[in-house]
Amino acid sequence: MVALLTAALVVYFVLLTERAVLLLRTGTVVGVGLGAGVLLLPLIGVVLLAYELRFGAQTARLTRSLAGEGGLPDDSDLPRRPSGRIERTAADDNFESVRTEVDREPGNWRHWYHLAHAYDLAGDRKRARSAMRHAIELSAHT
Repeated sequence: MVALLTAALVVYFVLLTERAVLLLRTGTVVGVGLGAGVLLLPLIGVVLLAYELRFGAQTARLTRSLAGEGGLPDDSDLPRRPSGRIERTAADDNFESVRTEVDREPGNWRHWYHLAHAYDLAGDRKRARSAMRHAIELSAHT
């Protein structure tokens, strides 16, 4: 799926670049201005895509490492809603127990990985990504 979405984005970036070049070639002030603006979009997109792919690869590396140790978070015993999502109170309780581990040993990337998972279960994607970035950073120093 990642490869398919990346390929679609690359096609989109190529098409945007093509349009930007056409606008730049008009030679008019408006055309050149619009062309420069449109040219920035695929450049920003490529940088963001590279950043996200790198984050995904680093997260996958940590996941493989934890799986090899038998230390992946296990949420199978948490109660779920009919939709499959973890019940909010159970996710909050799980989060508190994981956060205690992080507070006890803040330099352990494994605890931060578990905290990212707990944030994700609680529905806080922004903090989950932040905790995962911290886990990645800590793992690079061990």
